[in-house]
Formats: sequence, C-alpha cells, structure tokens
Amino acid sequence: MINKLKITFLFGVFMMIFSSNMMKAQLKQGELVDGIAAVIGDEIVLESDVNEQMNYAKQQGAANNVSKCDFLENLLNNKLLVYEAKKDTLIENRSAAIKDQANAKYQQLLSQFPDEKTMLTAYKFRNGYEMKNAIEKIDTDTYYGQAKYQRVTEKADVTPNEVTDFYNQYKSQLPEIKDEISLAQIEMTPKLTEAHKQDLINRLKKIKADIQGGETFESQARIYSEDEGSTANGGLYKNINKGQMVKSFEATALNLQEGELSEPVESEFGYHLIQLVKKSGKQYDARHILLKATPTDDEIKTAKAKLDSIRGLIIDGKMTFKDAAFKFSDDKRTKFNGGVIPGSDGSNKIERESVPGTISYELAGLNKNDITTAFDDVDDRQRKVVKIIKIEDVIPAHQIKLETDYDRIKQMALNKKKGEMVEKFVNSKLPTTFISIDGRYDDCQLKGSWKKDSIKK
Repeated sequence: MINKLKITFLFGVFMMIFSSNMMKAQLKQGELVDGIAAVIGDEIVLESDVNEQMNYAKQQGAANNVSKCDFLENLLNNKLLVYEAKKDTLIENRSAAIKDQANAKYQQLLSQFPDEKTMLTAYKFRNGYEMKNAIEKIDTDTYYGQAKYQRVTEKADVTPNEVTDFYNQYKSQLPEIKDEISLAQIEMTPKLTEAHKQDLINRLKKIKADIQGGETFESQARIYSEDEGSTANGGLYKNINKGQMVKSFEATALNLQEGELSEPVESEFGYHLIQLVKKSGKQYDARHILLKATPTDDEIKTAKAKLDSIRGLIIDGKMTFKDAAFKFSDDKRTKFNGGVIPGSDGSNKIERESVPGTISYELAGLNKNDITTAFDDVDDRQRKVVKIIKIEDVIPAHQIKLETDYDRIKQMALNKKKGEMVEKFVNSKLPTTFISIDGRYDDCQLKGSWKKDSIKK
C-alpha cells in the first residue's frame, strides 16, 4: 500500500519530524518520564520516540490505516541504520563536530530568548545539559542514518519499464496533484557602497585595536558580532574541518599563527575579524567577529533599479530570461538552470499554496510568461536580496498521470526501490544483531524478523 510506502524506509522524513518535535514534548506531573521501547545493538528507541512520530503524523493527516506498530518498525529500521553506520569505516566519524554543532545550535536558540531559564521552560527541559544532549542525539541519528541510507542505496536506479510498472500497480492510490506553478527567478544581492564597506572595516579595526589594548576577543564578540551561531560562545567555532567554512574565512584563518588576529576580511556574509585559536591536522578552532553586509534602503533601491532595467531588456526581446539569470543572478542554486526554482520533490513544480507570502503577493494577477517588477525579499540565509520572478508555467489540479508527471512518478518508483534495498540490507543484519523489544509490542505483526531473544553480536 502507498500509505505504508510513505512510512517504511523513507529515512529523513521522520528524523526531521523528530528533530522539530522532540524538544516540544510535554510531561504532566506524576507521568512516567519515558520508557525503552526497543534496543537494537547499542541503539535505543524510546517510547516517546514512537509517540512523537504518531502524534505528528496524525496532525498532518498521514496516519490513516497506520498502526503504532508501523511507527515502531520505522524507528527500528532507522536505528539499525544508525547502528551499522557507526561501524562502517567508510563513514566519517563526526561525533566531535556534531557535539560542537549541538552547542552552537543551543547558543543560537538561546539568543532568541531573554535568558536560559525562559528557553528551557519553553522547550520543557530541566537544564541546559539535558537540552544539549537531546540536540546532539537528534543530529547524531540524522547524520549516521542518512549516511548509511546513502551508502546502501547509492546504486539505485529505475528503468522506464519499471516506472510504467510502478504506475500501473499503484495508480489508484497515487495522490491528486494540487494547483501548481513553475517559477524562475533572478536574484541579486544589493551591493554596498564603498563608504559603507569602509565603515564596516573601520569598525572592525577599532575592535581589533581594543583587543590589542587589553579587551578580550570573547567579550568583544559577545558585544559586537552579528553571527547568531557563535556570539554567545565568544565567537568560537571548534573542530572546524578544512573546507567547511567559506574560502576567504578559511584561507585567512589558516594563514594566522595561533592567537594572532587578522585584518578585516570580506566574505559573502559580511566582514570578519578572525583569531586562530588552535590548528591540529585537518581541523582548527577559530574565533571571529562578524559585521553583516546588511544593505541600506538606498543600496536596495539601486539594486531594484538595475534589476528592473534587466527586466526591460527581457521584455523587449533583447535577452532571454535564461541568459539574464546566468549572467546576473547571484543565486547559485538557480542561475545555471535558467533561474528555475526547484520544488520540494526535486521537480520544477511548486504547489501554489506553498509559495511564500511575499512572492505570492507579487505574483497576484500575473499569468504564464509574465515577469514581476523588482521587489525585495530575503534568501535562504535570511540576507536581504532583490528579485524578479517569471511564471514559467501554470498547472491546474489533476490526477497524476504517466504522460504528464513522468519525472514525479519516476522519483516515487526510485524511492520504492531504495526502500526495498534498505529492507534487504536490514533483514541481512537481523540474525547477527542484538534486538530486544518491550513486551507492550508483543501483539505487533512486524514485517521484519525483529522479535527474538537476545543474540550475541
């Protein structure tokens, strides 16, 4: 059944669910804190994990005809992937980096609250240590589970005949496609004036002089840095892997001596003052103070005027939208693809109701091949940008068909094949993996051979 296909082995879907909802779980006074639902190798599935998946699926209307046993088995499969990934020597051990990442996420969340107590109360944690551990657990499971999933399914492919067979078998269960739209964009980052750039550089030079005069880098980072991910930690990033940071940052940091301060350095995020803390092998620790390159109203106005002039060239037939996107767009995701914005399923189609409000407002009243005037927005990193958007196509709601939705059906067939590959892999590991499932699930009819007494590894 397609409902089952949506749950079994589509790793990552419920990891995102877990990640967004685990920290919102609430306990009533006197209620059992939690219980162990199952143990797979060294990995544990908590009863709360199962309940969280069920509750979220019900909220999304995706739990029809799906039992608690199905959710348990989904978690069992995911945990076995995590367990096997940690033993796979071809999968990088990122425990230290994940721990630092969890601390950074904690600090970023903390920056959104007046104090730590308020944050912990909001997320229903007793202390910071417990919350950091929860974040680290989520990120660990996500990384290792996805890494193993990719390793197991890396050679998956489907032929045209397999796509057709999949469609014929499941077409009565395939969903109706809602109203969709295909969009292309040209996105520009407003350029800062030379005076604005120099002001940011001068501010960082003043901060550097204050540090050299006795102020600590940590205190100055907490006061001045605009990097939400490191400010509360005194600007510190630990265990940075080479290639992880933007090139200008990394090149500068690695050319410093330990403890040395850089001159102001420009990147796509703004201007940095960097201090190398420690360098060891392929990793290093560094502190930085970031002043973001946030454009002024006049700088945004200038960018809009330039983009509207480009729009005029396209409308007059002097340049195609595709060529203009390649030449002028600052969005690396779309500029090499004619500016086409990808949908959530990897196609070039987007459900109309999921189009962000700012863009939806600009598209109101426009038809296929129309182009908006320039408007300001934010990119996926919340930086101010200006855009023009073209409506490439409008697709009315319809029942999914092989003739019109081949690529989408192909992806569904590929997902099914990947699921089968993971299922085969999991079943091959069951005989030699320690598995213990709590007695409350004795009545479950699980697809895999999960129910057995303890077995030696």
